[in-house]
Amino acid sequence: MTETNAYARAGVDIEAADTAIELMKGSVAMATRPEVIGGLGGFAGLFDASALTRYTRPLLATSTDGVGTKVAIAQAMDVHDTIGRDLVGMVVDDLVVCGAEPLFMTDYIATGRVVPERIAAIVRGIAEGCAEAGCALIGGETAEHPGLLAPDEYDVAGATTGVVEADRLLGPARVRPGDVVLAMEASGLHSNGYSLVRHVLLGSAADGGAGWALDRDVPELGRTLGEELLEPTRIYAKACLDLAARTAVHAMSHVTGGGLAANLERVMPVELAATIDRATWTPQPVFDLVRRVGGVSQPDLEATLNCGVGMVALLPAGDVDTAVSVLAGHGVRAWVAGQVTASADRGGRVDLVGQHPGW
Repeated sequence: MTETNAYARAGVDIEAADTAIELMKGSVAMATRPEVIGGLGGFAGLFDASALTRYTRPLLATSTDGVGTKVAIAQAMDVHDTIGRDLVGMVVDDLVVCGAEPLFMTDYIATGRVVPERIAAIVRGIAEGCAEAGCALIGGETAEHPGLLAPDEYDVAGATTGVVEADRLLGPARVRPGDVVLAMEASGLHSNGYSLVRHVLLGSAADGGAGWALDRDVPELGRTLGEELLEPTRIYAKACLDLAARTAVHAMSHVTGGGLAANLERVMPVELAATIDRATWTPQPVFDLVRRVGGVSQPDLEATLNCGVGMVALLPAGDVDTAVSVLAGHGVRAWVAGQVTASADRGGRVDLVGQHPGW
């Protein structure tokens, strides 16, 4: 009896993993850059760092993340080619807020059982997201964890590395009184707060949920609940880099777990504060659905979900028209949602005022 057979009896299928690699090669090929050296199969991905010599003082930036319990929706619907785009959005858009260009990404997929077609579909989504973000997918790992994960369960994580010129670094030090808070529309829930969303909409009545099925047609959504919940995270990377190149943007914030106010506070200097007016936008129907069906208070909703704003930029008021035009060119709707002011007593706070139309 060979060692391979013993491993197979323990629940790990090496041949299935090899098949998955063959299936994903075509997808990975679309997510490349000229600096990438070699292809799949090595122990490490290689990137030619001599490309950084064009920078005066290059700062490397890195970010890592996953997609949370949104994977449970993908698994329940047996749709696996969008969750990878979520993963890319979560990592590259954390990176781009400091002005860094994402260069390359690696991924990690843990699963109870390797189904080659499923793994290939996940990686296809990652590769498509990388191509949209302008970064290369230079490596990854698929690990079979029988006994730890159920056969059809999996989780995904990723990390990205980027570069920014030191004197172009964005952040709190650049923010000034009078800066405008420019909101960028989200594509939907993105990949945050799904534990709350699943509890409210999919949970049993005994647990306080609505008990809805994923194939339920929801008129206000214009599609099934499952289709809405699988809407991929918007990838802002190229739009935000273009924005940084063509305006005097001072800081950006990726609105993820914790919501709009908490994430914007991460790039606010302590001597300034910001006020955002809810009346400037109407969140997509899914947010109101969670609020109404679950009886979720607005403060709880705003502390968990993005409520329709996936990215925020702080920039001088004179650059607003250019900024809105630049973002529109990338298919991102943007609007003035608030303003930064000097504050001796609010200590970097971000306050939400007013109310969304129709709420």
